[in-house]
Amino acid sequence: MKFVGEPNQSGRLFTFVAAIVALAILAGATPAPAQTFNVVADIPDNTLANPGGDRIVQGRNGDVYAVSSPNGGVVFSATTGGILTNVYQVGGFPLGVALGTDGNLYGTGQNDGTGTCGFDGCGLVYRLTPTGVWTVIYDFPGGTGGSDPAPTPVEGSNGLFYGVTDYSAPGFGCCGNVYSVNSTGTKFNILHTFEGGSSDGSYPHAGLTVGSDGNLYGGTSSGGANDDGVLFRVTPGGTFTVLYNLCSQSNCADGYDIEIPMVLASDGNLYGATYRGGAYGGGVFFRLSNSGVYTVINPGVDENGTVGRLTQGTDGNLYGIFGAGGSGNYGQIYSMTTSGVVTILHSFCQETNCTDGNSPSTPVIQHTDGLFYGLTGTGGGGDECDSGDGCGVFYSLDVGLRAFVQLVSTSGAEGTKVGILGQGFTSSSVVEFGGVQATAISREGSTFIDATIPAGALTGAVSVTTGERTLTSSQTFDVTPTFAGFDPPSGPVGTQVTFTGTGLTQTTRVTFNGTSAAFTVNSDTQVTATVPTGATSGKIRVITKGGSAASASSFTVN
Repeated sequence: MKFVGEPNQSGRLFTFVAAIVALAILAGATPAPAQTFNVVADIPDNTLANPGGDRIVQGRNGDVYAVSSPNGGVVFSATTGGILTNVYQVGGFPLGVALGTDGNLYGTGQNDGTGTCGFDGCGLVYRLTPTGVWTVIYDFPGGTGGSDPAPTPVEGSNGLFYGVTDYSAPGFGCCGNVYSVNSTGTKFNILHTFEGGSSDGSYPHAGLTVGSDGNLYGGTSSGGANDDGVLFRVTPGGTFTVLYNLCSQSNCADGYDIEIPMVLASDGNLYGATYRGGAYGGGVFFRLSNSGVYTVINPGVDENGTVGRLTQGTDGNLYGIFGAGGSGNYGQIYSMTTSGVVTILHSFCQETNCTDGNSPSTPVIQHTDGLFYGLTGTGGGGDECDSGDGCGVFYSLDVGLRAFVQLVSTSGAEGTKVGILGQGFTSSSVVEFGGVQATAISREGSTFIDATIPAGALTGAVSVTTGERTLTSSQTFDVTPTFAGFDPPSGPVGTQVTFTGTGLTQTTRVTFNGTSAAFTVNSDTQVTATVPTGATSGKIRVITKGGSAASASSFTVN
């Protein structure tokens, strides 16, 4: 494993510069900048004890939302100033929460609900407002309808939530479903059922990630050609494709067993880790393209194993946690370049009685204040837990990154609204999409803005300027085109056809039933194209820097 050496710490607030060890030098690593670790709050008692899960999120109000395990499961919030609040006793042993574009939180109770699966329910999907109004939006029936929806669902660009179940047969039989459900639960579909022992894999524990192409990507813990798991793609319509069979290299050097979801990075690729295999048996870090090109970027995660999904910071590096490792084997925070060079940023339990926490149990997220936040399952100064070794801590890590704005969604057509998370917003804040100012915005406090995509908006970064301070998104926002209609409806090769829509300023290509045509951009709402030689009757399609759109009807080539 490539890494930059562990720091030595003392006191409750740690500041250090990591030393470079020989292996890292050989790997071409650079010195880590100064980092500051801080315990923001101790988990005080059994009410919120032992937080964990596959996802924590920043809400519209700037608080961080997470789950804990007491009495079957609690969703709670934590301010960056350290105030912890029990939002709702959800039960069902939730694994995390996702922020919807509507501002609500979404999650699953893996063994809750009215279905009969052993001694518990078969699981459910819920919606929770930040103020604690809880609604079950889907109750799994068990059997072929699926049960045990353990991973947190993700929202697609179409507003539907996508997730997986571990089981898809009567009782606790094999092997999982991929499902979609809308925010009210009135539309539920099973997109794919894993057959078990077959080529499509078994037990998709890791959950799903929305790729740059809008499709869903995930992995399984077993099944596939080598019975060691697969990486797969499924379209929103349910077309399922195995992209890679794990353990395909000698002695499983490419790793196997997917247990955590991948993360979509700014380069358009997906990054993740296997749970087993590799040089030390604890898995490998990998990169996966949309087309299924699988690349091991770090061949040895060592025996500690990575825990939870990776997070990409605004510096382009990936951040994550090891559940163990370090001088006391209590866990570590690390960063990793997209080429696979790992830097250890903090080792837990460096203080007397582990008051900095131990056993990090959630992924880290980068808040819009620039800091990373996460939680440990035990340790800290709380002394009223049944375990007697602390209830966990809510911590921050400052690696010197600036504040920024985060987009709740990263694509949309002109006239639609986009949620923007940040801080310091006022009534005079100015929002720009690729440098084009939005004229319609609404604000919720100082940490959230809903902005309407303006006419002429350009694909690129979104910025919010308040006074002399400008915060910019690390994400690219794609302004998607619309296609309203065209005239004339038919004609021979050489005919000038004018079509209308929105978001046409950035047009890069026009096709008539797949054949490229010469075109002129007249305005953001109009393009004129010439029917090309070789064109046949069919749809007209416009391709822009932000996406593509096709005509509803076909153009007839005479």
